[in-house]
Amino acid sequence: MRPGNLDTSERPFVLIWELTQACGLACDHCRADAKPQRHPDELSTAEGKALLEDAAEFGDGQLVVLSGGDPLVRDDVPELIAHGDDLGLRMTITPSGTGSLTADRIEEMADAGLKRMAVSLDGASPETHDAFRGEDGSFEETIRAVEDAREAGLPVQVNTTVCQQTVAELPAIRDLLTEIGAVMWSVFFLVPVGRGRVLEPIAPDRADAVMEWLHEVSDTEPFGVKTTEAPQYRRVAMQRRADEDEGGQSGGRPGPGDGIERRTGIVAGDGFAFVSHTGEVFPSGFLPESAGNVRDRPVTELYRDSELFRSLRDRDNLSGKCGACPYRHVCGGSRSRAFAHTGDPLASDPLCPFVPEGYDGPLPWDDTEGDARGVSTGD
Repeated sequence: MRPGNLDTSERPFVLIWELTQACGLACDHCRADAKPQRHPDELSTAEGKALLEDAAEFGDGQLVVLSGGDPLVRDDVPELIAHGDDLGLRMTITPSGTGSLTADRIEEMADAGLKRMAVSLDGASPETHDAFRGEDGSFEETIRAVEDAREAGLPVQVNTTVCQQTVAELPAIRDLLTEIGAVMWSVFFLVPVGRGRVLEPIAPDRADAVMEWLHEVSDTEPFGVKTTEAPQYRRVAMQRRADEDEGGQSGGRPGPGDGIERRTGIVAGDGFAFVSHTGEVFPSGFLPESAGNVRDRPVTELYRDSELFRSLRDRDNLSGKCGACPYRHVCGGSRSRAFAHTGDPLASDPLCPFVPEGYDGPLPWDDTEGDARGVSTGD
C-alpha cells in the first residue's frame, strides 16, 4: 500500500514499536542513547501481543517496524512476528549489526512471517562504518547478515544517516547497495536527539543538493529510495519535475498538473507513529512528546484522537516559513527537527533552505549558528 492511498487521519503508514533500548553498540547518532541493559518496565510479550492486536484495528496490511536498541536482545521476537503476521500485519524489523543477528535467527524470523529486514550502513567500508557505529566488526557483521537474509529469501532495506561525517560516503554506499542486492535505501537526515546531538548536520543548501542527487539515484538504480525526517525531498522532486517538464509551473511551484501535490507527505504524527519500549506513543522516535501510553489507551485511539497528533496533521497549524510555504501539504517539514531545535513541533524545519515568495517573517537559522548561505526563494 502506498502512502498516497491512505487516510492518514485514520491510520499511519508506518507504526514503529521500539521493543527495547538495550543494544551492544554505541552508535554516534543513536536516538535512544542505548545501553547494554534492558529496561525493567519494557512492554511484556503479552502486552506486545495486545499492542499488535490493537494495531491490526488500523486496517489490513498495517506496516509494523520492530526496532530498538537492538530488538534481538529479546528472545520473543519470532513469537511477536508470527502473532502480527497472523493478524494480517506487515511485520518488519531493524536489528543492530551485531553478533545477535545470526543466520539461524534470520531464518527463524523469516519462517515466522517477517516481510523485510532493514540494516544500517553509514559507511561503505569497515573503517568508516565501524567508526560511526562505535564497534569494530560491525560492517562485516552487517554484510554477513545481508547475505544470510538473501539466503532466507528475505528482502533487505539499508538505512543510512546523513550528517557531516557520512555525507561524502553516499556515492560509495549507493554502489554497495547495488552490489548486495538491497531493495530499498532509506536515507535519514540527522535530527539532533540522543547521542545524535554531538553530530554535525549538513547545511540546508547541501541537503537540497543531496536530495536532488537522491532523486537521480532513484531513477537509475535497481533499488527504491526514500528519505526519513526529510519531507522536503518531495518539494525538491516537484521542482526538478517542473524544471524538466516544459509544461511545468514557473519557479517549480506546485500546480494542478504535477499530480504529486495531491498526496500528503508523511511526517511525525501524520502517517507515522512510534511506540516506545515502555508503551509511550510518540509522533516519532525523534519527537519524544507523548500522547499517552498503550497500557492505558489503544494505540489506534491515541493516533486518531489525541490533541498532539491531530495538531500535527493540520498543516495550517504550522508557523514560520513552513506555515507560509506552498508545499506544506506535500512536505510539511520535519516536525521532529523543528521540535529538537525550538521545543515547538509546529515551528519551521531548519534543514530546508526554501523561503516562500513574499515571506518576510523570522527564519529558523536567524537564531542558530547557521546563516542564510544557499537559501533559495520562491521568486
